[in-house]
Amino acid sequence: MIRSQNLLAGPLLAGLLVPFAALAEGYQTPPPELAALVDAPRTPLQSLNPRNDTVLQTHRPGLPGIADVAQPELKLAGLRLNPKMRAASRFDFGNALSLLDVASGKSRAVTGLPAKPRIADSAWSPDGKQVALSLWGERGVELWLLDAASARARRLGDFHLNAASGRGFAWMGQQLLIKRLPAGQGPAPEKPAAPAGPNIQQSAGGALSQTRTYPDLLKTPYDADLLDYELGSQLALVDISGKAKLIGKPDRYLSVQASPDRQYLLATRLLRPYSTLVPISRFPRLVEVIDLQGRSVRQVAKRPLLERMPSGNDAVATGPREIGWRADAPATLFWAEAQDGGDPSVDAKVRDALFLQPAPFKQAPFKLQELASRFADVQWGRNDLALISEYWWKTRDLKVWRVRPAEPGLPPALLSQRSSEDRYADPGSPAMISNADGLPVLQTSPDGGSLYLLGDGASPEGDRPFIDRLSLADNKATRLWRSQAPWYEAPMAVLNGGERALLSREQADAPPNLYLKALDQDGGLRQLTFFPHPTPQLKNVQKRQLRYKRADGIDLTATLYLPPGHDAKRDGPLPMLMWAYPTEFKSADAAGQVTDSPHRFNRVGYWGPEALLARGYAVLDNPSMPIVGAGKQEPNDSYLPQLKMDAQAAVDEVVRLGVADRDRIAIGGHSYGAFMTANLLAHTRLFRAGIARSGAYNRTLTPFGFQSEERDFWQAKDIYQTMSPFNYAEQIKDALLLIHGEADNNPGTFPIQSERMYQALQGLGATVRLAMLPAESHGYRARESILHMLWEEDRWLDQYVKHAKPRAQETRPQ
Repeated sequence: MIRSQNLLAGPLLAGLLVPFAALAEGYQTPPPELAALVDAPRTPLQSLNPRNDTVLQTHRPGLPGIADVAQPELKLAGLRLNPKMRAASRFDFGNALSLLDVASGKSRAVTGLPAKPRIADSAWSPDGKQVALSLWGERGVELWLLDAASARARRLGDFHLNAASGRGFAWMGQQLLIKRLPAGQGPAPEKPAAPAGPNIQQSAGGALSQTRTYPDLLKTPYDADLLDYELGSQLALVDISGKAKLIGKPDRYLSVQASPDRQYLLATRLLRPYSTLVPISRFPRLVEVIDLQGRSVRQVAKRPLLERMPSGNDAVATGPREIGWRADAPATLFWAEAQDGGDPSVDAKVRDALFLQPAPFKQAPFKLQELASRFADVQWGRNDLALISEYWWKTRDLKVWRVRPAEPGLPPALLSQRSSEDRYADPGSPAMISNADGLPVLQTSPDGGSLYLLGDGASPEGDRPFIDRLSLADNKATRLWRSQAPWYEAPMAVLNGGERALLSREQADAPPNLYLKALDQDGGLRQLTFFPHPTPQLKNVQKRQLRYKRADGIDLTATLYLPPGHDAKRDGPLPMLMWAYPTEFKSADAAGQVTDSPHRFNRVGYWGPEALLARGYAVLDNPSMPIVGAGKQEPNDSYLPQLKMDAQAAVDEVVRLGVADRDRIAIGGHSYGAFMTANLLAHTRLFRAGIARSGAYNRTLTPFGFQSEERDFWQAKDIYQTMSPFNYAEQIKDALLLIHGEADNNPGTFPIQSERMYQALQGLGATVRLAMLPAESHGYRARESILHMLWEEDRWLDQYVKHAKPRAQETRPQ
């Protein structure tokens, strides 16, 4: 029937045949030079042990196949689970391990692993002598132990872990605290053959509540029962021989954390009722301290279902939140608690407070500090040293305080205050080390009088990472080291009491490798790893950091890449792909700050736009697309005028440099970058084509906010309507390629966004193509999907950009 309709199709049906043609194509493979990027070797993941003397290297194979990615998957309350493994779905595993000795630089391969291991997670023991591993086996997630001295791994016990929420294991001294599958739990509940009745939702009204468009929500009572089954786990302690001791009874544990003295557990359990409106993060839960027999010692919080929350990005739940153990005390709880009802619209001098309560939890909690904005983080050090960060999204104000936990009556000392957007003013983050309990604490100098700060070193000349020593006596920083051109060096750890540092070191044509660096005047340097260039065929790619201005004077930056050997003066301009992602700012000065470094390794991978260098294109990566809302103005109040200025400035600059032809430039982006792409095609004629991956195009489908926009649709109807390129689809006159994962799990970029955008453009007679990738989420994972994505992009740009004819002068923007 379809064949006969195709033969008889006239002009009215011609457009409807495109989807059938697309479905018949199957997975395609791009030219060999692009396929080679997909199969390039991957750098191992690296983890330094607590003693700073050994690095665990997790080696990774190529991308998984579509058969692996398309395995059955449960989508429950915002979780995506592999039902066979009883674990969060994942497709990227290690397939080999090695141990690198920091002192000698010698590497040893780990033995004892299965023939084709699927290594999921790893964790060093507190003494740095062993590594706990989780491996996906044939029947579930297994617990393994690696002995660093012998470099040999073995399985612990014959049980299986429950990794549905978290990795399922953690060190507790020289034992392991685990969540294992309950013995004798039986099979999962069966889906009813027929529904028991309609699925009902009802609201009793209330105050304004901001509820985003969440994916993978529960829909039926059966879904709720299945979630209970998947989360069901038994707590246990396992020694290094594999002997297990059960703790309490099985329950729906979301997380469990041992106190530093290993006498108590902080356990979070899921409670009913569940919701079909919000994900599991807002379901009811009980947070309590239990002993090693599973008996309740202290109920910390019993949080209700949070279907309704105050409006705004600074809104939080009432009651204790961010609950944890002090890392530097035997057993002391801490938590933050809103003092303004969690509502940012309420006038309040004190927004949050941080509380402490030591074991045995008989005395009332005491207040360590009151905060004028929201609690963001705490880093523990010792009785007279902890750092507390607070943040207010609306103003981007970020403060860091020094407090003395043993003396809560003393006023805190302000260490730093800045806008979170101001990268130039970032003093760096404190270096952390593992204490005897394996928990992260502030790293201090040998005399205890200073902290070490590690920073990106953002500056007008690009990022230049640094190490500072901060005196706790006068809050003055002394520069110990800073990255020097033509290298980009990033500190990973401060060693030997500040005498040496472990660095990741790279430059434009040299991939990142580990080095030991002396921080004295000699500045000795020794290379520890020797990872080769993953794409030697593109070793001589040219890279240049551009700086230019947009029409209103705001400084902009971008990274320009040219194929090896290309000379613009000699060879003329090239077709170009620009790839960008808009960012909101509250300050024009911050928006104009330089990002990245010209000395970073020219990593030409398959995900970003650099892949097209292999096909002879020039690439402008991450051209600044700031959207600034100074003072009381919100950035999105003038989104389109600013976006057009950003794009116009980038086009003018590459044309001025002679590296691009104004008539052969494409624009592209992923997620919010795809949204940007469609808007630029709808409101300008700057580009001959666009590539929009996994985007959103109709903001009425995300009515309770999107990206950083905290106003809902009914508070800012004009903004939502004006920013939606779907509403201006009739103005899109240049070719648009839409790519989307059919299983997109990102809030706000549901697949229907691309499907409806395609249908609108197709009906309007536009040049458009939609490629829906089966089984793919917001980021694509299968080798076949990535290869096909590159094939789509290469073919689209070849047809509509590389060989595009010059436009008539009147169609060009003036």
